[in-house]
Order: sequence, then C-alpha cells, then structure tokens
Amino acid sequence: MNAFSRPRPGACCISRLFTGVLLLVCAYGMSPVPYTYGTPSTNGPVAEGARAELTNISFSARSDGQGYVVRVQASQKIAAYGMPRSVGENELKWTLYNTALASSFHHDAPEGPIQRFSTDQQDGHVILHFHLDRDVEPDAYRDRASNDVLLNLAFPGGTDAPRPVPTPVAESRPSDGSAAESSPPTRTASSSSSGGSSSNATAASMLGGASQQARERWRLDKVVIDAGHGGKDPGASANGIREKDIVLKVSKQLGRYLEENLGIDVVYTRTDDTFIELEERGKIANRAGAKLFISIHINAARSRSARGTETFFLGQHKTEAARKVMERENSVIRFEENTEKYEDYDEQALVRQVLAQSAYMRQSEKLASLIESQFEDRVNRRSRGVHQAGFYVLWSASMPAVLVELGFLTNPTEARFLKSERGQTYLASAIFRAIRDYKQMYEKGITRTSR
Repeated sequence: MNAFSRPRPGACCISRLFTGVLLLVCAYGMSPVPYTYGTPSTNGPVAEGARAELTNISFSARSDGQGYVVRVQASQKIAAYGMPRSVGENELKWTLYNTALASSFHHDAPEGPIQRFSTDQQDGHVILHFHLDRDVEPDAYRDRASNDVLLNLAFPGGTDAPRPVPTPVAESRPSDGSAAESSPPTRTASSSSSGGSSSNATAASMLGGASQQARERWRLDKVVIDAGHGGKDPGASANGIREKDIVLKVSKQLGRYLEENLGIDVVYTRTDDTFIELEERGKIANRAGAKLFISIHINAARSRSARGTETFFLGQHKTEAARKVMERENSVIRFEENTEKYEDYDEQALVRQVLAQSAYMRQSEKLASLIESQFEDRVNRRSRGVHQAGFYVLWSASMPAVLVELGFLTNPTEARFLKSERGQTYLASAIFRAIRDYKQMYEKGITRTSR
C-alpha cells in the first residue's frame, strides 16, 4: 500500500457523519437544502423543547432609505435558516429550520413593500411567506448581538426608496464661554414604568395596535451608561487629567439625574476604575434589557486649539475627523486578551451590522442631535455636530446607542472646564435634558400609535 492509498485519518468518522446527514434528510422527508446558514442537527429532528421559538416579527425602514428590514426575534439562537427565494411574482419564501412559534408569538403590522405575510409550521420548521408590492433584493443574516435573524429587502437601485428626512443639527458656533445653565435639572414627575423590559425598544412605528400592557413594556424605563475606558486603559491624558476619571464622574452624575428626576433604572458598565472589554459593554446593555445605551468619552487631538463636543452613532464614517476619533477609541482593544474576535469587524461586517440595527439608527441619530443641541444651546459649548463611525463599543448594543465626546482635554481651556465640578455638572445636565426630551417624544409616539 502506498501513501496515496493509505486510509486517511478520520475517514470513518466522515463516513458516519455523511450517513447521519442522509438519515436527517430522510427523517425530514426533504431533499438537502443549499445555502443553509448554520448546521442542523445530524441526529434527526430536534426535540420540541430544544427548538428555538419565534417570539416576535417586526418591520422597519432602513436608515438609508434604501429598503426595509424584517427582524425575527427568537428565544434562542436559530441553528439554521435558508436563504429567501422567490416562489412567484413579488412573493418570497423563507424557511427557519428547527423552529416553532412561541405561545406568546406576536408581530407588527407589515410595512413598506410588504403587503402581507403569513407563518406556516411544517415538519418542525417555520416557513414565512411575504407578498410584496415591488421587486426587492433579499438577503438574510444574523444579528451579531442577539438571537435575532434579519431579512434585508433592498430596493434595486434605490429608485423606489422613501427618502428619510435628515435630522437638523444646530450650526456650530465658536464659543468657549461659561455654561449658560446655572443649576442642575430640577425634579419632574416620574414617567417611568415598572413593566418588564425583556425586549429592546426600536421605534414607536413598531407598536401599532399595541395594548396597554405592550405600551408599558416598551416604556423607556432603563438606560445603560457606559463610562469609557477604565482600569489599565486610562484613555486620553493631557493637562493634568485622565479621560477615564472624568467620564466616570459625569456618568455617575448623569445616572443620578435620570434616577431622581425621571425614575429611570440606570445600569452602569462600570462604577469604579475597572477595565471592561469593548464588546462586553454593549452586551451588558442587552442582558439588562435596556432601552438606551450612552457611552461617554473625552476627545483628544495633536492641536491644542481643537475644541468642541460631538456625538456619534453607528455607521460608516464620512469624514477624516470621524475616522480618527473612531480609530483612537477602537485602539482600546490592545488592552484586551483576545483581540482576534475583532478581526471580523471589517467594512462589510459594518454594513451588515448597520442594516441589522437599522430599526434603531434614526432613534440614535435623533438622540445624538438632542444631545448636541443641549451642549450648544444650554451649556454654551461649541458643537462639532452629529456623525457616524464604526465604534466597536456600539456594535453589540441592540438598541438606540450613541457615543458622546464631551470636549478636548488637549485644549487647556476645555480641560479646565472638564476638570471642574461645575463643568461636569453642566455636561451631565445637558445629556440628562436630551434623554428627558427624547423620552417624552418616544413615549408620546407609543401612545399615539397604540390608540
């Protein structure tokens, strides 16, 4: 026997695995399915208790106006699903393998190009049929931060896309004068709810026909505040201050305002000088069932004259300045033990993640705009505007999420303001007021769409 005829190690195992796959096919009474993402069990149908159960289906416009996203929420990770395929004129079929509809399953009214849709349970799988009013380019993928799977319905060429109305951002004005606010926020009547927060809020448009119980469940009652850096990661340092120290103080001050004035349940990613990995920060928010994620940072630049606040939400950076801020904040991963997990965070992955988070993007942009307006109009800071960038810390947060840069500690004037107790109070107050205004608009939308 020569080397080429010698049995390969593991050949018997491969043979047995192939036999198992054939048995699986026979058990389901179907032919092998190409383009299946994930690996179905090779030991026959999955036991009922082991199946992922679908709990909700929602619809939202993409933040770029170039299509719609169907979000399927499940009790656990869906092991495998097929790619959507055309079964008629403007009709799609999408199969989710080894799944079932939960007893509490509910769905929103279809939107955008989807005229109607149906769910069908066959042979231990859920099959979704979508009837559309136009041609679309469908694609399915997972949400990296949850058990959800997404169906992206892109408009070919974007010609039929409803264009979103951009949120106006106040003009930046070069002023480093003292803050206009003379006191922290005063207590207002609490509008929080004790209802559960097992799911993350997306948009009021996803709440049509909701009951009072559903409205309570979607109340903005929990916020995660992320003080950037910490522990072995000091963040930026200049003019005698360290970023990690100042942002922690502002974060705690903001949390007190939210708890005392709005009755909001606040969760902190850190409350002391502790290092938390970037990816873990968003996951903390997911596990808490939070409705907002606020990551607080301080900027730095080579030029001592650089100044002003800016607020970001997840997306492709459009300016060189935004890219530099993103790269500086993302460089924190050098303090982490396992940086390989970020190798998949490339440009294509960012596009997919932005699509996955499209239901939250307009809310994130709106909150960012409110924060910058408060900084400029009420605290007399120079606003550098609202921007998009691929911050790792925002990737894993499945909710409206923003990253706030409070100013430049490399600027001596701003450094003095950031270091002062008065400055920290004003900055925390500004973010509080923005969240308060966002909460009022958000919950007003829930009430309006639930009638």
